[in-house]
Amino acid sequence: MLNDLLSFLAMFRNTVGAHPVFGLGILLAGSWFLGRQAERLGVPSVTGFIIAGIILGPRVSGMVHSDLYMRMETVTQIAVAMIAVVIGSEFNLARMKRIRRAMATITVMQLGATFLLVSIALFASGLLPLSVALLLGAIATSTSPTSTVTIARGLKARGSFIDHLYGAIPLDDAGCLFLFALVAAFSGGFLMPVDSSVPQSILFFLREAVGSMLLGLATGAAIRKSTPAAEGPNSVYIVSLGLICLMTALASSFELSPLLSGMAAGAVIANSPGKGRHVIDSLDRLSPPLYAVFFAIAGSELDFSVFGQGSVLLLGIIYILTRAAGKYGGVWLGAVLSRSGRNVRNYLGLAMMPHSGVTIGLLLYIQAQAVNPGAAGFPPVMVNIVLMGVFVNELAGPLLSRYAIMKGSTPAQAAQPGS
Repeated sequence: MLNDLLSFLAMFRNTVGAHPVFGLGILLAGSWFLGRQAERLGVPSVTGFIIAGIILGPRVSGMVHSDLYMRMETVTQIAVAMIAVVIGSEFNLARMKRIRRAMATITVMQLGATFLLVSIALFASGLLPLSVALLLGAIATSTSPTSTVTIARGLKARGSFIDHLYGAIPLDDAGCLFLFALVAAFSGGFLMPVDSSVPQSILFFLREAVGSMLLGLATGAAIRKSTPAAEGPNSVYIVSLGLICLMTALASSFELSPLLSGMAAGAVIANSPGKGRHVIDSLDRLSPPLYAVFFAIAGSELDFSVFGQGSVLLLGIIYILTRAAGKYGGVWLGAVLSRSGRNVRNYLGLAMMPHSGVTIGLLLYIQAQAVNPGAAGFPPVMVNIVLMGVFVNELAGPLLSRYAIMKGSTPAQAAQPGS
């Protein structure tokens, strides 16, 4: 009887599991259920979404087919762009102006500390050449904005700590791209196409960063002009979603970053004269299912096999620990030098632990580039090391972020359970 039931379930899974709509539906339902269970345990719902993806994904139950990510790439790109717009809307220029010196100091110190600690430790292991260690150090500086900002918004947290958090995240990712561009340009041709020069490599990343920002600024201005406050929410949904889809398509077509473009668009909308907030509030109502499916798909893609190689496991542990030390120590030192408040010194670094977003884009770049013959074999090792870091930090990072936001904000600002 049990064997018959298992056979039926396997047949059902194989029949419908490959259908992208089934995958989307079961991920949303599973995310809702495990997200609620996570909240009841005092754990961020984001962690429940990721666990739902792991359980339903091809490496556990197989209810979601292994090629879902590729087939759902359009959905995930739009989700990233939509979430980025909401994230960018928190970048309030009036608030940022008051803490600009602190943010500059904190950003420089945490980028520098993370890059140096990870690079030196990996090179000192004797398992990687200096060029590879430096590239991994640059990648380690990136922070995933999505989970941290999702938690902060769910907690409705406000105050100086949150202002610092919303200022640190976009600066961190922009700094990561710039640092990676410099390291890749001077890595002795390890990661550059064989016909590329150092200036060409730098220009490639500058074009991506500047182009993404310009596209986002134009999209934000178009949304702001097309959605006057007098119109109802339905018009806002239609126009905004249409323009965001166009922005996502242009970013993908011209090898730009939907994440950076979306954040720039959100900043323009939120800082425009008039009632730009109603646009963000309308978009924010569409965010919960996008958050759920984004993190669930990310969970379904997490690969346990990265823990199976001894050298990769050792290097991955070094990467995770030194990245954590660099993030926390760099933020703490930057906050001390800028005379920021105690909460910023003690907790902001913990909120910077989640690790995906820009990271995945840089991994794709590594996999796509030509390498010199002497470096053959290292890109897969680099990818596995970073994926191990993503795996651990995407599960532990939301827990640390929630703790940091709860402690960094006053009880009146972030006292609601869950995220």
